[in-house]
Amino acid sequence: MTTAAVSCKELSFAYPDNPILLNVNFDIHDGECIGVIGPNGGGKSTLLKLIACLLKPDKGAIDIFGKPNEDSLSQIAYVPQSLSFDRQFPISVLEVVLSGLISHLTWLGNYPKSAKEKAVSALEKVGLKDFAHKNFSNLSGGELQRVLIARALVSEPKLLLLDEPTASVDKQAEEHILSLLEGLKKSVTIIMVTHDLNRAVNFFDRLLVVQKDVTPMSVKEVCEHFAMGLYHTPMLDAGHELIHIRKQPND
Repeated sequence: MTTAAVSCKELSFAYPDNPILLNVNFDIHDGECIGVIGPNGGGKSTLLKLIACLLKPDKGAIDIFGKPNEDSLSQIAYVPQSLSFDRQFPISVLEVVLSGLISHLTWLGNYPKSAKEKAVSALEKVGLKDFAHKNFSNLSGGELQRVLIARALVSEPKLLLLDEPTASVDKQAEEHILSLLEGLKKSVTIIMVTHDLNRAVNFFDRLLVVQKDVTPMSVKEVCEHFAMGLYHTPMLDAGHELIHIRKQPND
């Protein structure tokens, strides 16, 4: 049997007085491109942070390629929706990407030549090789996001987590980012939070609907089901199959 890229078992998490995820179970296969959808506050970003070990579950376990996620950090890369940083701090684009290889620092605090070559290669993948020595603070929103993706890719992860990477960029930048991710499919397992259901039809292999629990669905199921109204709790029959109900004219 093939080991799952991600396996969540009996996973639960709550902020103080605010349960977010309850008894979550799902598997993601190696090489899949998974979209994560659901209402605001439903737990999408929290789920990614739990997988990335940025949060610790109250209950349950997350395995990455058969090992606990805390033992698999070198295989995981996480791209946040936005990055808070001091825009007055002088840091170059190359230095930001190199921060994804911090474990490669020598005892003198320098990056070896091989790390710098990897960083330049990652920038080339996102179309920003010529920006290596530009000030990170001076980039546009779309360029900033592509640099963060390059920082994630530089460590050559097997699992790439992205929290709405196109949420705050213009249409041209969105197309560039999605084209980049399209080219990464199958070579890396991708889990991406999105609100764009139209894009989901052609981009993702499957979807996870997150609303305190997590319901894996095919793209076709989501398109049919959510025609009834976005993000109400999926209705299941006794056999745990989705029940599709056609809307009546007066509904």
